Amino acid sequence: MEDFLQIGLVLALVIILAIPLAKYLAHVYSLETTKQDRIFGGIERGIYKLSGIHTGDMNWKQYAKALLLSNLVMFIISYMIIRFQGVLPGNPSKIDNMDPLLAFNTAASFLTNTNLQHYSGETGLSYLSQMVVIIFLMFTTPATGLSLCMAFFRGLTGQRNMGNFYVDLIRSITRVLLPLSILIGLVLVSQGVPQTLDPTAIATTLEGAKQDIARGPVAALESIKHLGTNGGGFFGVNSAHPFENPNGFTNILEILSMFLIPVALPLTFGYMAKNKKLGWILFSAMGLMFLVFLGVTYFSEQNGNPALERIGISQENGSMEGKEVRFGIAQSALFTAVTTAATTGTVNNMHDTLTPLGGLVPLAEMMLNCVFGGDGVGTVNILMYAIMAVFIAGLMVGRTPEFLGKKIEGREMKLIAIAILLHPLIILVPSAIALATQMGTSAISNPGFHAISQVVYEFTSSAANNGSGFEGLGDNTPFWNISTGLVMLFGRYFSMIALIAVAGSLLTKKRVPETIGTFKTDNSTFLVILLATVLVIGALTFFPVIALGPVAEWLTIR
Repeated sequence: MEDFLQIGLVLALVIILAIPLAKYLAHVYSLETTKQDRIFGGIERGIYKLSGIHTGDMNWKQYAKALLLSNLVMFIISYMIIRFQGVLPGNPSKIDNMDPLLAFNTAASFLTNTNLQHYSGETGLSYLSQMVVIIFLMFTTPATGLSLCMAFFRGLTGQRNMGNFYVDLIRSITRVLLPLSILIGLVLVSQGVPQTLDPTAIATTLEGAKQDIARGPVAALESIKHLGTNGGGFFGVNSAHPFENPNGFTNILEILSMFLIPVALPLTFGYMAKNKKLGWILFSAMGLMFLVFLGVTYFSEQNGNPALERIGISQENGSMEGKEVRFGIAQSALFTAVTTAATTGTVNNMHDTLTPLGGLVPLAEMMLNCVFGGDGVGTVNILMYAIMAVFIAGLMVGRTPEFLGKKIEGREMKLIAIAILLHPLIILVPSAIALATQMGTSAISNPGFHAISQVVYEFTSSAANNGSGFEGLGDNTPFWNISTGLVMLFGRYFSMIALIAVAGSLLTKKRVPETIGTFKTDNSTFLVILLATVLVIGALTFFPVIALGPVAEWLTIR
């Protein structure tokens, strides 16, 4: 009962905070003049002037070009810094240059908001790299996702134009991510999270041995890591490390931080569409899926591992392998469900040691990639499924599909189909290649069904831009660095281009007057159709590989 109470209180607090945040976000990205301009307008105008940014409206092609060009420049600069960090300043611990292929993977990872790490945080990057590359990208990549989301919102809701990518990007940082990250960073410092530029501390243990204690600007990274649904840890074990996540309070704070913006965004869409009911329908669809996944994780871990119980290891307290005692089953299960629902990727327990069904949940959430999702991306994905649901319903009744008064025609459906089908393609094809070529090598540490889960998880995490991993995989090799790097880039930018094109197409269409035959999208009927569409199109695509991995492994330990 205590576990349910603490989980319920955390989720209730998320919803309570998400409602005012949703209203705030609707004002932030409004193309109208708002009261916030008095606070942030001067700073932003200074940035525009210093950067030479023109704030005029863009069409979808200009918006996509600006997004891709800015991200390309960030990739090149980030790659060069981490590639040659050993000879650059800001390196008191004397960390060497990063290997070229690992540097490619790392730059691609943080550029795409994935934050997959094939290196150990405290020993792989200098302070300069942590601040100028990692923390910088942790601001700009979620800001890019939020910008795409708002452009998509404007296309669907019929606002007068798509906006300007650079304006959206800067507003995302100045009005949302930076203020919140400063606040949360200060709270984390008060709880003992380090924030220093001093080099690695050297301590003498009780046995007289010397111990190197890594530290650095941890609190600054931790705050934006969760707010931006980034996930990359300063330390190798991520938020299981006491310097990143010292106690139960910080654990709850980090859950709130990574879940708050994704939960608020469907409600933000309702405000921008002037249809709050639709916003709550989208929220309900994602919320119901999340609760099911959370329940599976919790009960699977609470019931323990029957294979261990058979050999005499007590499972009275649940499956505690790979978990922190200070968090227990409830907070570990909640953190696991939230970090993969919000595609954050931060972990406070090792997902590789979850029970088979417990490990199935983060895998399935990333495969669907619409259970709230990351900053911007998840809500856009559920809207894609919503449009697909409207299209299917329209075909069933013989009526041209409409969504928010806009006709959904062949062009939009082709682009949405590309975006939806690309996700399983870039997961399953590389997974098949890896299983065919890497089985039997030192990279895959577990034989049998768990090996399938390890490999598929790695590519699913890359494609969903999540970044968590089944860390039994030896992934710092040329094969894994190149393959996952490419999957991260494909998963991020191909779908982004398709979605911006959909937004641009819908923006030019005239609104169709509502009639008695218009299919309603703000009622329980549409909620059921939407969930069925996600299940049939999204879940069943991955069912065979899930059956070969987690499900088969679960059956072997029964």
